[in-house]
Amino acid sequence: MCGFLGEISLQNKLIEREQFELALEQINHRGPDSTGIYEDKNVRLGFKRLSIIDLEHGSQPLAYQDGRYHIIFNGEIYNYIELRDRLIKDGYSFQTHSDTEVIVALYAQKGVAAIQQLRGMFGFVIWDKEKQEIIGARDRFGIKPFYYYESDSTVLFASELKSIHHCVQPLQVNKTSLQNYMSFQFVPEPATVFEEVQKLKPGHYFVKKENKGMEIKPYYEIGFKNSSLSLNDHITNIQKVLEDSVAKHMRSDVPVGAFLSGGIDSTTTVALAKRHNENLKTFTVGFEQHGYSEIEVAKESARQLEVENIHKYITAEEFLRELPNIIWHMDEPVADPAAIPLYFVAKEASKHVKVVLSGEGADELFGGYNIYRESLALKGFDYLPSPITKMLNSVALVLPEGVKGKSYLLRGTTPLAERYIGNAKIFNEEEKSKILTAYQNGNHFKNIVAPYYERAQSYDTATKMQFIDLHTWLPGDILTKADRMTMAHSLELRVPFLDNEVLEVASQIPTKYKLDQKTTKYILRQAISEWVPASVLDRKKLGFPVPIRVWLRNEWYDWAKETIHQSQTDDLLYKDKIIALLDDHAAGKKDNSRKLWVVLCFMIWHAIYVEKTMTPYKKLEKAEDFYPTPEVVTEK
Repeated sequence: MCGFLGEISLQNKLIEREQFELALEQINHRGPDSTGIYEDKNVRLGFKRLSIIDLEHGSQPLAYQDGRYHIIFNGEIYNYIELRDRLIKDGYSFQTHSDTEVIVALYAQKGVAAIQQLRGMFGFVIWDKEKQEIIGARDRFGIKPFYYYESDSTVLFASELKSIHHCVQPLQVNKTSLQNYMSFQFVPEPATVFEEVQKLKPGHYFVKKENKGMEIKPYYEIGFKNSSLSLNDHITNIQKVLEDSVAKHMRSDVPVGAFLSGGIDSTTTVALAKRHNENLKTFTVGFEQHGYSEIEVAKESARQLEVENIHKYITAEEFLRELPNIIWHMDEPVADPAAIPLYFVAKEASKHVKVVLSGEGADELFGGYNIYRESLALKGFDYLPSPITKMLNSVALVLPEGVKGKSYLLRGTTPLAERYIGNAKIFNEEEKSKILTAYQNGNHFKNIVAPYYERAQSYDTATKMQFIDLHTWLPGDILTKADRMTMAHSLELRVPFLDNEVLEVASQIPTKYKLDQKTTKYILRQAISEWVPASVLDRKKLGFPVPIRVWLRNEWYDWAKETIHQSQTDDLLYKDKIIALLDDHAAGKKDNSRKLWVVLCFMIWHAIYVEKTMTPYKKLEKAEDFYPTPEVVTEK
């Protein structure tokens, strides 16, 4: 687990070496164990290493075949031992026991077809000196990040946006991205918050040849299949593949721990991981606010599973103190409040281990979100004649807000593709037009998901929702915050549910086995019933609950108001409208907490990366010290 920065000069003039090194230091948290730089006349590859496998010989950039190939790689390949053994039989030799060398050897043998065989999480770049070309790839889920910048003179690629931002300034805020962010609470890929920088989409690779533009192609597309297997056969397959995935994700030369909440995903991971480490440490955080903590449930689960649980309560004050650091690490504004407890649990875990397992991805693969059951609740609308449906929709539109049944009628009479964009839908188009100074009428949130709905036409309603989330919510929110919040503390996060083989099994499970009238992830609950405590199996899903609704009405109100006033975003946002949202929330007229959080996260991000009036890792003695001051960001 590491971080990289690379460049290709199209005019035989690389960035100044000192500037490149400083840009690489921006991601020192991703790999504090060692630094490496390879340089050719028009190519430079930089690397920060966090040593997990082959601690002595796994340094990068790594050369192969007498220096023909050079690779920088961020991630882990879980089937590297099997691939290495096969390559040795085919006559390939190795100087290390690292998965990095396996990737480049496999590429030397098979070219870009090698990417298909990698079971793991990755972003990597390989320089072929003989062909004078660079190829790069990102794993099929988007677990690991991959940013790039292309101009007439330079191509840059990096594990984090902040390295590119350090090399190329000024970068312009992408107003289309900002408008989409206000709906999704993240910037949907492949765009970023900056006009000039893009993300390589999950399941894609690129080839960059001398004097030619980047050629980007998919190597894998996630999808769902029909299967005639019985319920019991599916259960058996789930059990086998999860056992195998966790076993492979436990491969490490350093201690491995696990995050543990009160849910079935992390509890399953812990139960299986304990088979490979009797002394497994688990980590949990929560809030002292009533109803916003899973610590007691996690402690009880840990007791029943006979593993150690290390837990911590987070206060509103320390939450606020760390917020600038958290948003700096996030690279782009991501307004999921669950990122903050993830930051704190990673901080705690990093004191004890270098690697943790977590349960991300289970909801998207096995139908775990309650909203997926909406397809069952709204089934009756499918049988209504079109004129009746249109009439009910018209009635629902004119009903006052808060009237019982309005939301139900609207959802039932509005096509899925026009209302479902993923797990978070913050501002609608009318609301955005009132707060964005440069609102674009043609940039509707439906534009982002329309291509995915086109590809999902044959799926049932719930599966379409899963498909949308797998391509937007998962990489844009869930995996972004998981990567950045753990890497902030030089901690490697592994997600056994997001595995090639688990995907193959999960993609064949019909909706009738995933959802019923009472629960989500029905088949997964059946498959793991012998592994996890009974008290966890039927527990209501909480996720990482965060009391921002309460705090914004009370102890955070003054801070929020001051942050809005001081923000230099008047060219982008109508701040008087945002203040009105805050005041309505504080008065209890309406719960605007998620809308406010989206705006506040953007304003803090803007202060750090655009205004440069806020300094990450500045020591904050009290909440008032958080307010932006006219300081220049110092080099980290």
